[in-house]
Parts: sequence; structure tokens; C-alpha cells
Amino acid sequence: MAGKIDKLSVTLGKILRARGLGGRLHEYRIIEKWGQMVGTVIARHAQPHLIRGKRLTLIVDSPAWMQQLSLLKQEIIEQVNKNLGKDTIQSIILKLGEITSPPVSQEKLSKSGSLSREDAAQIEACLQGIRDPDVRQAIQKVMEKDFLNRKNIL
Repeated sequence: MAGKIDKLSVTLGKILRARGLGGRLHEYRIIEKWGQMVGTVIARHAQPHLIRGKRLTLIVDSPAWMQQLSLLKQEIIEQVNKNLGKDTIQSIILKLGEITSPPVSQEKLSKSGSLSREDAAQIEACLQGIRDPDVRQAIQKVMEKDFLNRKNIL
């Protein structure tokens, strides 16, 4: 073979970053493992909202918990980085807001939510240049979750 073969996860990560979706992949991983990373008590009062660059924004349900979590920022960063990889997150922003329900499983997702025709067409347009069926399917799932999350289904 002429070239080095990358793991599918490495290739997928490169493709997602090239399409501007790399941060979304980290968001989904954080959302999926949030309770395991920080524990159920913290997860009941704070949840990940978004990642921009290496900054994680958390929605916190009360000023008292904002104060408590401001003291635990470094520990949370360490736990997230331990689960997602070194230096994924460097800082945390805390915002007061309403905590939504935890993410639903893929089984519940398929029963409860569906994409509009416009959303499906936009996803398909993004996937047109991807020939590898496994990579295409993985990116499609990430994009579908993103669209549904924006509709507050997740």
C-alpha cells in the first residue's frame, strides 16, 4: 500500500472539521456522557449548552449552583478532557437558565422526531461528495442529531 491508513474515527473527525462540524461531535459526546463525567448531582443542576473553540458553555439552574460550579470549573474541565481527549476544553462559561430533560436514546429519537424535507435535503447536499458509505452514514447521523437538537427534540 502506498499511503498510511487512518482509523475511521480519525478520518471522520477530519471530515467533520472540514465541514465545520467538529465542535458538534464534541458536544454530542459531552451531552451523552455528561452525567458520567460530572456525577448525577451536578448533572441535575448544570448541562452542556455548546462548545466554541475550546470553551464549554454550561446552563446552570440557580445562582447558588453557579457559585458552586465556579469553584469546580477546573475539576469539570479535567473530567471532560479525561473523557474526550487532552485539551478539548480549556475554559467554562456558566449561564443561568432552565435545565432541559436529558438527551433521549436513538430508539426514542426515531419514534419521536423527524426531519423536515428541507433539513433532509440540506443534509443530503452536504453528503454528496462523500463516497465511503460508512463515513457518509456516520456524518449523516451526526447532522440529523444536530438538526433535531435545534428543534428541541433532543
